[in-house]
Amino acid sequence: MRVADVFAGVIGENAPVRVIGYDGSKTGPDDAEVALRVESPRALARLVSAPGSLGLARAYVTGEIEVEGDLFVALSALADVTLHSVSRAEAARMVRRLLPLWLKHRPSPPDLEARPRGRLHSKRRDSQAISHHYDVSNTFYEWVLGPSMTYTCAVYPSATSTLEEAQATKYELVANKLDLQPGMRLLDVGCGWGGMVMHAAAEHGVKALGVTLSREQAAWAQAAIERRGLGDLAEVRHLDYRDVPETNFDAVSSIGLTEHIGKSQLPSYFGFLHGKLRAEGRLLNHCITQPRTTSNRKVDPFIGRYVFPDGQLESPGLLMTEMNDAGFEIRHEENLREHYALTLHAWGANLEEHWDEAVAEVGLGRARVWRLYMAACALGFERDNIQLHQMLGVKLGAQGRSGMPLRGW
Repeated sequence: MRVADVFAGVIGENAPVRVIGYDGSKTGPDDAEVALRVESPRALARLVSAPGSLGLARAYVTGEIEVEGDLFVALSALADVTLHSVSRAEAARMVRRLLPLWLKHRPSPPDLEARPRGRLHSKRRDSQAISHHYDVSNTFYEWVLGPSMTYTCAVYPSATSTLEEAQATKYELVANKLDLQPGMRLLDVGCGWGGMVMHAAAEHGVKALGVTLSREQAAWAQAAIERRGLGDLAEVRHLDYRDVPETNFDAVSSIGLTEHIGKSQLPSYFGFLHGKLRAEGRLLNHCITQPRTTSNRKVDPFIGRYVFPDGQLESPGLLMTEMNDAGFEIRHEENLREHYALTLHAWGANLEEHWDEAVAEVGLGRARVWRLYMAACALGFERDNIQLHQMLGVKLGAQGRSGMPLRGW
């Protein structure tokens, strides 16, 4: 059994990738831009229990597979092979061939895989899922995200704009859509490290409250608020959005939270946000979506196990319907998927620039998770496998008054 031949069966015989086995076997074009180097029989054993992308990801995270060349280029070369769709017949043949290796090595899933417990999307389980990804290291996130500490899609004024310029543009776009004015009150749910809260306070004189389930995010954000002298206007709490007691806000922003909500919770989620607004108040919902309606709403198994446990993506049509049924009148929608690809490339470049420090801070396995996750997601946005939508809704006042201008947001 030649190792390279086994892997060629997984990624496809015609993939433009060179495969080099630990037994010295090789397959694929000699002039391929990238190569997969299989370093250990444990990499093969992982394909028994997870024949597709999850098995390959586990082997990469643990260093049992190395990539020679640019990881994004490697994933691009493999994209058309569709690693998720190993047929049952192919998987069965692979299992039969590799079963002796699996029995010998029996590799357990890496410890980095999330295992949240309890009822799906209960407050307790949601807290575990968020903590898994966000309570890692604020220092690590500072290296990856840059000075803005913003972990959501930026909006690039041009292809040559810097990440910081693009994140500032995103916050100003949200502020304009919400028509933030001095003296208004903003609720930002799933606020991360407080970027939108601080932008609203500093640039628009808004009294802004942000809430996050990540304790480390809340502590970092509140310290940043005090450093910037924004304590009179801005606040970030370590709190589930469902436990916010205040009401009658002028505007609500939800930037990157909806992906964590779950389909069954969407009516109560949008209903809750509707109830927090005054009449003629606006909601801006910004989230990753499925490009089409599908019965399979689960995220990629690698993303679900290592990055966003319990994450679920819905189509823009379903989200718009749920917003509408909760009482919002939809006033504007746009897809920013190309902007998210650019954002992910920028984060990936930041990680490579700080690779040694990142490994020292969070460990080699987690750093490799991030490298793989950002490259794979950038490819997903470029290929329209996933999208990023902003939807603007308004809570109508008496006699259908929206408070919206005749043109514009």
